[in-house]
Order: sequence, then structure tokens, then C-alpha cells
Amino acid sequence: MAVVPAPGAAAWHGSCPSPGASRATAVLVHGAWADTSSWSGEVQALQRAGHAVRAVANPLRGLTGDAQTVRDFLRTLPGSLVLVGHSYGGSVITNAAAGDPRVKALVYVSAAAPDVGETTGQLSGTGSALGGDPATLYDRSAYPGSSGGAADLYLKREVFLRSFASDLPRETADRLWASQRAASTVAFTTPSKAAAWRTIPSWYFIATGDRIIVPASQRAMAKRAGSKVTEFPGGSHLTLISHPDAVTRVIEDAICSVR
Repeated sequence: MAVVPAPGAAAWHGSCPSPGASRATAVLVHGAWADTSSWSGEVQALQRAGHAVRAVANPLRGLTGDAQTVRDFLRTLPGSLVLVGHSYGGSVITNAAAGDPRVKALVYVSAAAPDVGETTGQLSGTGSALGGDPATLYDRSAYPGSSGGAADLYLKREVFLRSFASDLPRETADRLWASQRAASTVAFTTPSKAAAWRTIPSWYFIATGDRIIVPASQRAMAKRAGSKVTEFPGGSHLTLISHPDAVTRVIEDAICSVR
């Protein structure tokens, strides 16, 4: 989906001394029903502050393969790394970072941070908008090579507008709904093979208006990870688009921790 950066993104000026190659590259991993453009505001702000940043395409096919895709991409980058995951992207960085000593920090943005054996689908929390009847939440579509009943999921329009992008202007939310990328059911049902947050310092950005991964679930995951937590009053699951300046501050805090 194409995204126009929200007002205020360009106004963020980082405070980290000597940014860029002397510290770490931030690698941004998007979640389900999105693409790399969901990070447009953060990329703009981090680049203007002088930081190295890349947004990597997440295949949304299944946790094991998606994590390997990100892991392979990390091998193309030099130096220290800070991995940032939004939503399902949090599960991906939790696995992609495991065993890579160059990953110095993890940043979870309205994200899942699974333990070993947990699935992303288990972590939305009580009261999540995704807890209802799947027939009322998703449009399903077959895809080549799928097996075992796997299918592509698209969020239905009213779910997307009312619960996924509730703090965005309706015209913007409608455009994002129409251009969403499908996510395989396998992405949500594959157990995590790693829990990189056990050994890597982490940061957690929680929007209190999130209706997809509810704040209580995110707080519990942040607590067990020992994360540095920032709570944003209000917002939605797409606060990374509506308020990229607030998310950028958390990402830069993680970058600045790298010595």
C-alpha cells in the first residue's frame, strides 16, 4: 500500500550524537495487511536525522520462512543492527534476530513478541477485534502452493476502518484497505522457534487505542521481555502511520543505545 507520510514526520529531528554508520542500521519490518511504505514517516525522519535505515519486505507467508527472509537480508548489511517490527513483524524480528550477535536492540511497535512455542494469533489478547468469527473478519483466497487449508486473508473493509486504522482520516484508511497485502493463515498459526528478546535489549511502543493487539497483551509481553516501554495515548494499530514522529523517538532511543 502506498502511504503519504503524516504531518509532523519531517519535523522530527533526532538528538542522538554522531548518528549513522558509527552506531547501527535500523531495519524496519512491517506486519500483516501492509508493506514497507507503512514505515514511510519513520524512514523520512530517521534519514533526516542522519541514521542508516532500511525497510525490508515481509513475505507474509509463514513465520519460519518470513524470519529467514529477513535473516538473509540482514546478511547484506554491515555493522550493528537494530530490528524494528510492527504487529506480526514483531514475531518475525523475534525469530530473525536469534543467534545474530550484530543485532543490538529490538523495537516492538504495536507488535507481538512471542515466546518459543507461541503463535502470533495467540497474542492479540482478550477483547481484540480479531477475536470474532473469522467469516466476519476476513475475505479468504486460495494461493498457489498452499496446503493443509492455508489461505490468504484480507481484512474486511469495516474491520479495517473501524479497528485497524481507526485514528486515520477515513479517506486514507479506505485507500489503505483497498491496497492491503494479503497475509497467509500460516503467518498467524506457526509457533515461534525463538525468543530473541530474552538476550537482546528491547523497546516497546504501545498505542492505548490499539484494537488489534490490545494494550494489556502488549504490556504483558513487554514486562516479560524487560522492555523499555513507551505508551502513546490513543492512536490505533496504525499509529506508525498516523504519528510516525512518536514512533521514531522510540526507534532512535534504541539506536542511541548502541555503542
